[in-house]
Amino acid sequence: MVQLGDRIKMARTGAGLSLRALAEKAGVSAMAISKYENGKDTPRSGVLISLSKALDVSPDYFFRTAEVKLSKPLYRNHDALPKKEENEIHEQIRELIERYLEIEEIVGDRQQFRRPPKEKRRVQTIDDAEIAAQNIRSFWKLGTDPIENIIDIFEQNGIKVGEIDGTENFDALTFSLDKRTPVIVVKKGVVGDRQRFSLAHELGHIMLEISPELDTEAVAHRFAGAFIAPGPGIIADLGAKRKMLDIFELHLLKHKWGISMQALIYRARDLHIISEAKWSLLFDVFTTNGWRENEPGDHPKPESPNRMKRLIFRALIEKKITRSRAAELLGTDFDQFCQSEMMEHNGFPIPVCD
Repeated sequence: MVQLGDRIKMARTGAGLSLRALAEKAGVSAMAISKYENGKDTPRSGVLISLSKALDVSPDYFFRTAEVKLSKPLYRNHDALPKKEENEIHEQIRELIERYLEIEEIVGDRQQFRRPPKEKRRVQTIDDAEIAAQNIRSFWKLGTDPIENIIDIFEQNGIKVGEIDGTENFDALTFSLDKRTPVIVVKKGVVGDRQRFSLAHELGHIMLEISPELDTEAVAHRFAGAFIAPGPGIIADLGAKRKMLDIFELHLLKHKWGISMQALIYRARDLHIISEAKWSLLFDVFTTNGWRENEPGDHPKPESPNRMKRLIFRALIEKKITRSRAAELLGTDFDQFCQSEMMEHNGFPIPVCD
């Protein structure tokens, strides 16, 4: 059972604050906060309210007794994060998953992680990543068409997805919940094509049984491209053999498949639509024009996790929770949340917000 002091420390870690920084924000001495965290003293109600405001959590947060057990990050797209950032992200997502599991329990709708048998996910050669991507699409009944919303597909199949502000050092992190359920954390504000590739890359790490002789990152990259943009669809769009590809053609396909132009060039090479030499020439164009980090033109919109929000609306409509409870589960002010949702949907009326 988690104690009050543990909760204060977890919230402080999630906020990325030192004892001194929290003391300054809350108007409470650092020594007093240290005593609270170590169980040597108990804060009065007024102090708890000050701490909750400084930490941007509901006062009810401090009295939750259940604790979610998350692993350390299993995989990441970039180099290791500084320890402080890693701990901050870990606590933010742990608290989010606590709320996620709580609303699932209230509604009675817990999704189970679904993945194919090991033999369907085994990768002995780099080309096997292509087959494994097809097998997982088939298992999840996705066919070979573009995926409109990857996060929705993940959540339908039992992968928990959270979104945080984060830092520039990561696009996505993967955790394990109680050693059974994968949890992927994505960074807010990343362009849609980059975000989707990061999600599919993490899926590769979660799903694939990769031979130790292979470069796991290279396998995950090949899998990500094949999962988002399957071979049959790309061959249908580009043709089986091409002498060269046009940049605007790639830009149009970027919006169809939700994957970057550079990833599409890799797909064309991996599927032998273009030669290695033409692949190299195309990347020279991107390098010369400074497009490797920021591709020209508009980007597909980023996705956001929606299942938890839908469950909270469902519980409100069925009167299983109050508005104040909904605010706690959402982790934000309810009126601000309603205003944001209505703005996003062009003023569409939300009855439970009235």
